[in-house]
Amino acid sequence: MGLSLLATSALAEDKPFRPEPGKFPPLEKAHAYRGELVFVDHVNRRGSIRVQGGSEVFFQHVPQPFAMLPYGVVRYHGAPADLRNIPLGTMVHVRAFLPPDPAMSSVPIVQKPTVEQPAENHVVLLEDEPSHCLREGLVWKLKEVDLGKGQTKITATLEPKAGGDGKAAEHTMTLDEGTRIWRGRECLGVADMIADGTWPAEGKKSLGGQPVMLGLTWLPAGTWENRVENQFHLTDLWLDDTAMQRSVSHQTGVHKSLIRTRLMPAWVDAVEYGKFGRATVTATLFGGMDESLYADFKKGVEGVMASAENTLKPWSSIVSSSHIASKGSILDVTKTDGDPPFGSSGIQIRLETDLIIEGIRPGRVVRVRPASWPHVSAPREEYLIDHRSGLDDRFPTPAIFPKY
Repeated sequence: MGLSLLATSALAEDKPFRPEPGKFPPLEKAHAYRGELVFVDHVNRRGSIRVQGGSEVFFQHVPQPFAMLPYGVVRYHGAPADLRNIPLGTMVHVRAFLPPDPAMSSVPIVQKPTVEQPAENHVVLLEDEPSHCLREGLVWKLKEVDLGKGQTKITATLEPKAGGDGKAAEHTMTLDEGTRIWRGRECLGVADMIADGTWPAEGKKSLGGQPVMLGLTWLPAGTWENRVENQFHLTDLWLDDTAMQRSVSHQTGVHKSLIRTRLMPAWVDAVEYGKFGRATVTATLFGGMDESLYADFKKGVEGVMASAENTLKPWSSIVSSSHIASKGSILDVTKTDGDPPFGSSGIQIRLETDLIIEGIRPGRVVRVRPASWPHVSAPREEYLIDHRSGLDDRFPTPAIFPKY
């Protein structure tokens, strides 16, 4: 049938958890589920997922709208990512909470939750299959490949990388000429695996438990009378660590470029007001980024801080967000001891500015960059602008989502 949900909330039977605005919630209180990413509104950090589970067959599940929390983390191919980086159809693992403030939710509030439509639709962590496995210390082990007539199938088990107990359930998935097979520095296809003798031209071959990473999607399979309800399909197959780490490195570079041109998200912890518009702002940088981005925030460097909304959209002039941002010097950069809460980097900066702007207040979201990052203009849909941005721009309504 389908793949079981391996990441489950330890508190699944408890009352759903609602985070407090301005506080990072404990990850262990998040509700865990998985499903197919079917819609993305990346500029407002929201979308829809067809959630796996429940009594109905998977393809009949109504897509569930979700919104990323401002400090919510997205990971793809084992690296930091943005929603725009994840292809539609990707099977993703989700950790989510109730909306911190239902009146501010940019997606519909679930009134009668079910397994396939959970009430927890504000996401703190969204990750694809390899990201989930790398974080949880899991690995897929290939048991058999079957090159039957018209369809290729692989049977595999999902087990702890350190070694399982031999009781892991077997799952059969399909692959085809569109599946990317990564081996070392090569990108191969099924035909290449056959041509070099790794796989047979037809029939079955034992793969002996070869450890791999898999990228998963879902494809319709069978008919209504003879259907395979949860037939998962391979988008990618990483055969070794070298191949996987190359994908990690590539996606890390994609995300670093995005953050350097859109600014680091954070929220304001405190503001010390001085005279004539001067102020010192203490802010916590959000987590989930590559360490090299945090390393660019250093004591004594010049910085720029722009106000933003919970969607992470910054306020801007017609020139750029930096044009109306607060500018000044970074006085201190401190890191908390121990592991920070999920969603937080644990890094605080103190920025002194001679002109504080209205949107920089305790509890508010900001975007900040050191002066060494490029000063560029984001595309129009990614920022808000004075009186031309109304309430629906600041707080996107759930109106775009259908009422089923």
